[in-house]
Amino acid sequence: MTSSAKLSPETDVQAISLIRGLAMDAPLYAKSGHQGTAMALAPLAHVLYSRVLRHAPQNSAWRNRDRFILSNGHASILQYAMLFLNGYGLEMEDIKAFRQWESQTPGHPEVGHTNGVEVTTGPLGQGFANAVGMAIAERNLRERFGRDLMDHHTFVLAGDGCFMEGISHEAASLAGHLGLDRLVCVFDDNGITIDGSTSLTCSDDVAKRFASYGWNVIQGGEIGEDLDALEAMLNAARNHTGQPTLCILKTHIGFPSPDFTDVHEAHGNPFNAEHVAKTKAIMGIPDEAFWAPSDVVAKVRSHAASRGSELLSAYDTAVAHAEGKHGFDQCWSDPNGDEIAALMPAFAPDSNLATRQAIQQCIESSASAIPGLLIGSADLTGNTGVKVKSVGAQSKQLPTGQQVYFGIREHAMGAAMVGMALHGGVIPVGGTFFVFADYMRPAIRLAALSKARVIFVFTHDSVGVGEDGPTHQPIEHLASLRVIPGLQVIRPADSNETKVAWECALTYDGPTALVLSRQSLPITTDGDAVRYGAETVVNTDHPQVVLVGTGSEVAVCVAAAKLLHAQGVEANVVSMPSFDRFAAQSAKYRETVFPANVPVLSVEAGVTFGWSQFAHVSVGIDRFGASAPGSTVMSKLGISPENVADRAHELVARSK
Repeated sequence: MTSSAKLSPETDVQAISLIRGLAMDAPLYAKSGHQGTAMALAPLAHVLYSRVLRHAPQNSAWRNRDRFILSNGHASILQYAMLFLNGYGLEMEDIKAFRQWESQTPGHPEVGHTNGVEVTTGPLGQGFANAVGMAIAERNLRERFGRDLMDHHTFVLAGDGCFMEGISHEAASLAGHLGLDRLVCVFDDNGITIDGSTSLTCSDDVAKRFASYGWNVIQGGEIGEDLDALEAMLNAARNHTGQPTLCILKTHIGFPSPDFTDVHEAHGNPFNAEHVAKTKAIMGIPDEAFWAPSDVVAKVRSHAASRGSELLSAYDTAVAHAEGKHGFDQCWSDPNGDEIAALMPAFAPDSNLATRQAIQQCIESSASAIPGLLIGSADLTGNTGVKVKSVGAQSKQLPTGQQVYFGIREHAMGAAMVGMALHGGVIPVGGTFFVFADYMRPAIRLAALSKARVIFVFTHDSVGVGEDGPTHQPIEHLASLRVIPGLQVIRPADSNETKVAWECALTYDGPTALVLSRQSLPITTDGDAVRYGAETVVNTDHPQVVLVGTGSEVAVCVAAAKLLHAQGVEANVVSMPSFDRFAAQSAKYRETVFPANVPVLSVEAGVTFGWSQFAHVSVGIDRFGASAPGSTVMSKLGISPENVADRAHELVARSK
């Protein structure tokens, strides 16, 4: 616990005025940004950081800190002002560089870029769902290893935009069902969106909505300028047990501007120098750009550092006597690749498993070496193979459970997993059908931007899905994921490659998409192609053509190569499970896979977009699929050994 000492009332007033001044000055200086929300929420943010939030600026990575997420990330200047004022390393030059090239204060908060930012926010609703994931991670670790090691809250600030986005409905429903009582959300109820009043588009009763989800709801009302009332509200939320809490705070965007209070234009950057001067006059501070008296900054920083020192000291004392420390530390360590590899199952050369079945065996075999594993699915646990028999189901009744049933909530699952990963101490794995990656794309993109170690397991990866038809047959999805920078995409050809893919996903410093088959596949590789991104699995002395495929199409290429050999054409076959891993190899290695002057034919049951960087001709599916047995659809759309051999003949003839 920290001492009850607070800043003086005079310092509180000056600090809030300073925050509001920066909220006007930085966007004005940058000619870009959002002023009004940050101005209205300055008192709340100051109370949160100076009285409620358990944080330590001198050690921003302290494991047991309270997490704060600004879900309405467009108000980033508010968070930057707090990080500056509380001593997280931002200085006035950083504030002046708001939204500029290579600055520490980008347009929206970015984790790993600015010290003190927990998650990357901006796309509305994502931060709220990230917070739900953080709360799941915190509770699981607390219940498994004890409160001396993990015992904190997650605070998230959200606005009307966050709650209009569909992801918030899914995430709030999940949080209420799980009873995540260390989750506190403050709803900035200002009734404003970019287009105007929320009455234009929305008539939800937010309090009743969240109550129906199983949340505790506190109606804060018009207390936005009452620091003691704000503190009491936040502490009441912190102390509530059994449910997550929503604090509804009625605010006035742009306050105390005489020109833009409660005006929807205040959402953006309407303040010119005259508007700023008039507002500063009302606050009683100088009409001075970036006004920040050194004594006020020093007092707030000293106060934050003192509170942080007390918290860190108390935590160190508690940890020293904690029984579960060894296992807890293991959760925060990177998985041991050699240990994982030693636990992997051996697949017989004549085995014939779908890669979604192989991944389940790999996960089950290695679970003991991944103490931080939190694994689940969006209502497709058995179908996707993301199941560990030895762990219980995560629930309000069994918070130690490591099997998460997300329900039919792909949006929330993706973002919650990002929150889990960024919380630390857990490795989230989530599965669904590949076609539903569309629902998760914003979270996948933010996982890559955040370098969050999240493992997305996507199964039923092609028209091989069969009878479910084109609505469930992914066509463009592989190409769409491959273009996301930093996302490791692996589509293994068989059980051996699936085994290595699981190892590579666990040890990759960022998110991975594992793209797996519904249908059974023969063993065609030794698995090493995954390590290099691509490898020759059928090698001839004098190849006339290279057939390159991924996933289930590698077996098609192997069969086509046999047909070609019988017809007098020699073909190498390359398995290429990962474009991005192959791109990381040396030019010399890449030339051994694709020798100069040998034509290349790619084969993949999806759009041909992207293959031109490797192949001269592509066999693919540049249309939607059809409802029929999977093998029939594959054959009818040209994914067959016979068609591949015919196309290879044409390519060889043309090359000559």
